[in-house]
Amino acid sequence: MRRLAALDAVYADLDGRAVVTIMGAVAAELQSLGHQPNFFYLQHAMGLASSLGLGIALARPDQSVVVFDGDGSLLMNLGGLTTLARYRPRNLVHVVFDNGSLLSVGGFPTATSTGSDLAQIAKAAGVPRTLTVDTVDTFAEAFREACHADELTTLVAKVEPIGPSGYVTDLSLLENRFQFQRWLIGHGAS
Repeated sequence: MRRLAALDAVYADLDGRAVVTIMGAVAAELQSLGHQPNFFYLQHAMGLASSLGLGIALARPDQSVVVFDGDGSLLMNLGGLTTLARYRPRNLVHVVFDNGSLLSVGGFPTATSTGSDLAQIAKAAGVPRTLTVDTVDTFAEAFREACHADELTTLVAKVEPIGPSGYVTDLSLLENRFQFQRWLIGHGAS
């Protein structure tokens, strides 16, 4: 499955949810589908998308939060899974697009290319709902179920190591930050 197809399949479901992406391909592909003020493209902080999403979920338990992460990013901060599991925000869905590589920085293989299983690692860390999918249809179904499960979920989506032609967004970091902050402040319970 291609990451862009997976994102496209759930794009309409992101309305009203606080969405945090990791830098690179995930951010560029989501923005290519159409930027929304509830999207925050975390730049220059590889490994910290789940941490930012956790902070938002804890500060705003009334707000549904989605984090779009990558395997390389998550592997840089595996301790983030234990912190997610410790606090277990019921309003957070953590999606990890696993392509087995650090695609955005040259395509170097990650540990998932040699057998590490991020869903099993999340489960062992204590995340209550974990699963792995590998087709667009199963991804869309699992994502929608996770959004309505009222339980912390880590959803690992196996995707091809194919990305966009460029890995940056055309929205400046500060503009995105202030726009996202205004959206969070002005948006009530979902």
